[in-house]
Amino acid sequence: VQLVESGGGLVQPGGSLRLSCVASGFTFSIYGMSWVRQTPGKGPDWVSMIAASGGATVYTYSVKGRFTISRDNAKNTLYLQMNSLKPEDTAVYYCAKDQNSWAGPLDYWGQGTQVTVSS
Repeated sequence: VQLVESGGGLVQPGGSLRLSCVASGFTFSIYGMSWVRQTPGKGPDWVSMIAASGGATVYTYSVKGRFTISRDNAKNTLYLQMNSLKPEDTAVYYCAKDQNSWAGPLDYWGQGTQVTVSS
């Protein structure tokens, strides 16, 4: 299993970024996927989850209405569109594979991509 994130960077408050995660080594279309973020000195903070089919999504309260998770099963790719970014969104963002098609434990993580929101 390999998960490779990209799309992070430095953005001003109120700006947008789109993260991507290319998956390989497993049948992407039958597993749920999540985005998780982490800041130094803190534990992982789950951000969003999408079902294997893409038909169901859920978000942590702090990003609801600003972030959108999506997936393209034909391209084995997971996305996170982040709008109206705030300094408190600064973190390393990881994509993670679910053990099930929806809401199961996360068993594989990518290497992460840094998102920094600062003026």
